[in-house]
Amino acid sequence: MKKLINSPDTLVTDALAGMAAAHPSLAVDLENKIIVRAGAPAAGKVGLVSGGGSGHEPLHGGFVGYGMLDAACAGEVFTSPVPDQMLAATLAVNGGAGVVHVVKNYTGDILNFQMAAELAEDEGIEVASVVVNDDVAVQDSLYTAGRRGTGATVFVEKIAGALAERGGSLADVAAVAAEVNERSRSFGVALTSCTVPAAGKPTFDLAEAEIELGIGIHGEPGRTRAALASARDITAIVMDAIAADMPLTGDLLVMVNGMGGTPLIELYGIFNEVHRYLAGPDVRIARNLVGNYITSLEMQGFSVTVCRLTDTLTDLWDAPVDTPGLRWGR
Repeated sequence: MKKLINSPDTLVTDALAGMAAAHPSLAVDLENKIIVRAGAPAAGKVGLVSGGGSGHEPLHGGFVGYGMLDAACAGEVFTSPVPDQMLAATLAVNGGAGVVHVVKNYTGDILNFQMAAELAEDEGIEVASVVVNDDVAVQDSLYTAGRRGTGATVFVEKIAGALAERGGSLADVAAVAAEVNERSRSFGVALTSCTVPAAGKPTFDLAEAEIELGIGIHGEPGRTRAALASARDITAIVMDAIAADMPLTGDLLVMVNGMGGTPLIELYGIFNEVHRYLAGPDVRIARNLVGNYITSLEMQGFSVTVCRLTDTLTDLWDAPVDTPGLRWGR
């Protein structure tokens, strides 16, 4: 195992300290392992909190800032944060208008955020929770009951964050977050495993000419293993799976996301194939992202996430955002 780390035990806190040094617009609580917008809470504004295991950067801490999250909780690598972290983040961003929790559908995240919400409500804070479950690859996995939460988390955090920034109510921010999730689907592919530093060896083995279709962001098994094929053929499998679950018509927001170890030249090649696949009179890629947004350490591979836009969702997507991981309009 070759990693640019001091120790597996200090990896997360070292990275959080680096974020604090690199981004003065963030306030990092190393003891609780939470990242908060500097100056929080904003009086009268709905707070937006998310979080999960580390190793998926820039998700979630890289999306804390203007127009997106108010706080993020960082667990150990691929391990859910604990309720005390989530409660500390919720208290830190409570401006009196309530707090929305954006929760990826993994058992640990669900249980811990639920407990944190109950603790926050004991403190008089109204909490609304939205579960992201956009992955069409498998119905149940090693870590979930139901579909996994993956790339749509980025869309939910951006669009809900924009509405919260505009002064939307707790109910409205939670509703738009749920709407984005309902209108989004994802599918991922792995060319290699990743290596969790504490484990010191790859999570799974893939033969040289083998890929995993429908991978999860923690290295969970997918639908099937298959022979390595061309970018066009692999993309067709991905898009067929998404199209089988949701009509791909109208204006779409498309993200081709790298899993951490895939170069941009290959990701743009995949986007070209997605663009070819979606060519037609009744469909248009109206907005897109290409790059690393929700990763799995150094895994080679990619995922595609598609959201069916409305005029309102497009307007909220285009709204200004200023975070380490997304920035436009300011």
